[in-house]
Parts: sequence; C-alpha cells; structure tokens
Amino acid sequence: MNALFKTDFYRMTGNEWKVNLSNICKFIFQHNIRFMYHYRKYSQNHSVYRKYKIYRYSRKYGIEFAPDVQIGEGLYLGHPYNITVGGGVKIGNNVNLSKGCTLGMENRGNRRGVPVIGNHVFIGINATVVGKITIGDDVFIAPNSFVNFDVPDHSVVVGNPGVIHRKKDATLAYINFSVE
Repeated sequence: MNALFKTDFYRMTGNEWKVNLSNICKFIFQHNIRFMYHYRKYSQNHSVYRKYKIYRYSRKYGIEFAPDVQIGEGLYLGHPYNITVGGGVKIGNNVNLSKGCTLGMENRGNRRGVPVIGNHVFIGINATVVGKITIGDDVFIAPNSFVNFDVPDHSVVVGNPGVIHRKKDATLAYINFSVE
C-alpha cells in the first residue's frame, strides 16, 4: 500500500490503514478515498487502468486533478464533489479541500501561473485560488473567497475580493488528524 495514500486515509477517516472490515467498507463506500487511492497509484506508474479510474471518478463526482499536481502527505477531500486542481499546482501537507473549490492557473498578467499551497491549509467551499501565488502555512481560506494574491502564514482570508486577517492558529479545529 502506498505510504502517501495511508496518510490520506488517516486524514479522511481518523483510522490507520489496516485490512479490516471497517476500513474496507470505508474504501468501498467513500469515493474520495477510492479517488485518492487511484490518484496516488497513478502518480507512481501512469497505468492506463488508473488513468481510466481517475477519468471515471472525475466524470461521476467532478473531482478533477491534473496528472502533474504535486500533493504532500495527508490530503483531505471534504464533501468531495466538483473539486478542481489544475496542472502544476503544488499542495503541502495536511491540506483540506472542500466541495466546489478550484485551484488553478491565471493566464495573463503578473501572476501568470499556478499557486503553491503551504502546510496546514483549509480551503473552504467554493473558494477559488488562482495565479502564481504562495499560500503560507496555517491559512484558512473562507468559503466563497477569491484569492489571487500571496497570503502570509497564520492568516484568514475572507471575501471576494479576499481580505487578509492575521490570526495565530488559524486552522485550529479545522485541520484534524494531522500527519506530522
């Protein structure tokens, strides 16, 4: 079993991966866990079967990750429908992606490129993060926020356009089952 998938499984369920009935049922019935399993396997060997499974999940549930996304340990997909992560995006450890969020490319201007997401980041429902920007560690991006600017560590971003509020432990109680 892939070590990165085990950290994803732990973040999404709170359980260590062991072959038992409870974990197998979670694997069978939770599409976010199955998607991450196939995505992590595809990242290792690019088999046609894994590509097909990822394509199928992307069409059925709207979970779209480009093949060249770099994902750290312990990704959590909360309410996993219509999540889009564009090519080249870098995601750190212990990141939560919520329903409808988009991480993608900006095609013009100073920020042409894709974001780099730090560690311990929560991205809320329908939040959009675009452009060649850096999101620091311990950042909470509120639901429906639009972020196309750099965000420092220990911050909360709210609104459209986003406004930064400095806050120590911004993701406390939002990032559960951290992988250290």
